[in-house]
Amino acid sequence: MNIRKKLDSFFACLVTVTSFISVLSLGAILLFVFVQGAEPFFFGTARGVRIVCERVDGLWVNGVFYSGGGTIELPEAARDILIRFESGGEERGLDLTVDGGRLTRKGGGELTSTEAYVYTADFPSTADFPSATDFPSAMPALNQKVHIILPEPPSSFFRFITGLEWRPAYQKIYGILPMIAGTILASFGAILAGVPIGLLCAVFLAEFLPEKVAAPLRACIELLAGIPSVVYGFFGLMMLSPLVKNTFHTASGNCLLTAVIVLAVMILPTVITIAETSLRSVPRSQREASLALGASRMQTAWRVVLVHARSGVIAGVILGISRAVGETMAVILVAGNSVQMVHGPLDSVRTLTATIALEMGYAQGRHGSILFSIGIVLFTLILILNGAILAVRRKEVPS
Repeated sequence: MNIRKKLDSFFACLVTVTSFISVLSLGAILLFVFVQGAEPFFFGTARGVRIVCERVDGLWVNGVFYSGGGTIELPEAARDILIRFESGGEERGLDLTVDGGRLTRKGGGELTSTEAYVYTADFPSTADFPSATDFPSAMPALNQKVHIILPEPPSSFFRFITGLEWRPAYQKIYGILPMIAGTILASFGAILAGVPIGLLCAVFLAEFLPEKVAAPLRACIELLAGIPSVVYGFFGLMMLSPLVKNTFHTASGNCLLTAVIVLAVMILPTVITIAETSLRSVPRSQREASLALGASRMQTAWRVVLVHARSGVIAGVILGISRAVGETMAVILVAGNSVQMVHGPLDSVRTLTATIALEMGYAQGRHGSILFSIGIVLFTLILILNGAILAVRRKEVPS
């Protein structure tokens, strides 16, 4: 008896510790994501100007010598920047001024800016070649370069949410309204197409099909729920996209309509499985009482069984919505991934999840932090959708 009590106490402590660690880990992950996502709207990318050199062994910046290689961090208060270095026996340099997030040249070499907040001074190479007819006297690939990187100011959250342009690599423009619109339209389209079909299939399986026929169909539907999303996306890319292209005579079949169809098919197994399980869990006495009062099987299924199983049905709908909103790989394959406002079902779209998946591999600095911000927006969007469903349930269906 004492051994049993000790075992019960041990497993109780083990479950408590495991649950505490799991909750703590989840909280730490959410805190990390929220901190990373909020950072671009409160802080700049750096305190001061940074300088990066190419093929320059050493240089003087404002009278201080720095050996070549690495990043040179200037003090935050530095506004005038004087750069000097020697090359081929001659002195080269730049005289620059930082004013209001822009860099102006007062003297020295020419400046180019192919990327916002990044300026490059290119000094021609002095390498000589034996034959001027076969090789130029200087090769641009061997030029000495000095890159001046200005700190990006904090981003505007309003422009981030309402902006129509997404150009993070060069112009540093972060507007995700087209992605929000694409995510909402694709998800709502999948919900409108998939949820009613899923509920009808669940009612049919639970209430009208004989168990000998329903059991293998149920197993097949559960198998569909375990198929990886990339398989659905590949099916949509190879079958649905050409069908949409040929039917509507568009330049490409990768569009919002194709994404909606694929997402609707993907959420069907989840909605059907959970809803059908909830319907079968309703006590048989409820059905018998309804039939005894003269109701038909259809009336009993819709007005008695479905009402009693509403909690499980709503849970299935919420999981289906969450999968539609959070789906990534299938949407990448069939949606087209163009960052533009949607004007019709045949337009190419990009969702929030697709942006994170496509760009996280090479995003750096502010760009990477903005992708975490997109994750927060996606998380908030799912909370809003699920909260709206639960609010409608509490308002319209008495408990």
